[in-house]
Amino acid sequence: MNYFSSDFKLGILGGGQLGKMLLFDTRKFDIQTYVLDPSEEAPSKIACNHFVQGDLMDFDTVYNFGKKVDVLTFEIELVNLDALVKLEEEGVPVYPSPKTLKLIQNKGIQKDFYSQHNIPTAAYNRFETTASLKTAVKNNELSLPFVWKCTEFGYDGNGVKVVRKATDLDELPNVECISEAVIPFKNELAVIVCRNPSGEIKTYPVVEMEFHPEANQVEYVICPARIDEAVAKKARAIALNVSQQFHHVGLLAVEMFQTEDDEILVNEVAPRPHNSGHYSIEASYTSQFENHLRAILDLPLGNTDSKVAGIMVNLVGSEGHSGPVVYENIEKILGWNGVTPHIYGKKQTRPFRKMGHVTIVNEDVNEARKIAEQVKNSIRVIS
Repeated sequence: MNYFSSDFKLGILGGGQLGKMLLFDTRKFDIQTYVLDPSEEAPSKIACNHFVQGDLMDFDTVYNFGKKVDVLTFEIELVNLDALVKLEEEGVPVYPSPKTLKLIQNKGIQKDFYSQHNIPTAAYNRFETTASLKTAVKNNELSLPFVWKCTEFGYDGNGVKVVRKATDLDELPNVECISEAVIPFKNELAVIVCRNPSGEIKTYPVVEMEFHPEANQVEYVICPARIDEAVAKKARAIALNVSQQFHHVGLLAVEMFQTEDDEILVNEVAPRPHNSGHYSIEASYTSQFENHLRAILDLPLGNTDSKVAGIMVNLVGSEGHSGPVVYENIEKILGWNGVTPHIYGKKQTRPFRKMGHVTIVNEDVNEARKIAEQVKNSIRVIS
């Protein structure tokens, strides 16, 4: 099939920043794009050929949108699964497949999948409601502390809470959830795997993630991770195995813990471009977004190696600020070598909302990390 400068139509469910960055590469290759998103101010709206406003969880909306395109992908997992199944049955290629998404969309099912396929992960228990989890704590069937996670609709640190005392559960919603053992770890790591329908598969280098202590949200992504080569090889091997077990097509971001004794435990996965791969736009030979596009179109995958060390700094809304966004001091960093800001196009800021990121590239990863700290301390996302 001729994808370039043709009548071919690529559909993207979700029009947030991930879609906007993916559209940079569709525009580079002149691939016609359709985007569905509930917001009329979706960041992707300015970059696609055709924008449709609608509910991603509504069966008819997703189904009718999918019938307009030749291949369908998504930049967010919270989409109507039944509509994707029907579209695939009727011959519309959907990547990643709804079969894969069904195993990932619910974190309880995802954890069961790891257990069934001998993929190393933290010990866990599933509960139909938070109330039933409270009962288990009350009856001493569950020991404190543990990590509480809602099984659906959690993102960017939302839906996750470290429970240190029983009263911590009182403020949590009464939803399907899991309890997970607290893992003493050295590092939180991630590996992005790309795979096309023909079975070609590649991994990006292991990255190290530093999290905001309160928001449970990534502040810095560091590539390459500052870990032993043996640990890096183990992490990449586990990520490859996870990808092959899911039979996914496109990108799969595999988030992991490196324990104190250098074991690797899979935390969770995302079947799409991911925050942990944003550094690749400037630092890699082929960005994660271009490789997602190559993968879902069954084209040869690009080189996933890094040209230089890369660090990504998340730009999130400052606490105490909600309203029309202002990027304070962003002009200052534009004069720094190897520093590139990406603004997502969200007009309204609120505390901890992802509003953009900055990539720092440098031959020396430790020097890049120092500059990243300066960037973080210079820019404020305010209203």
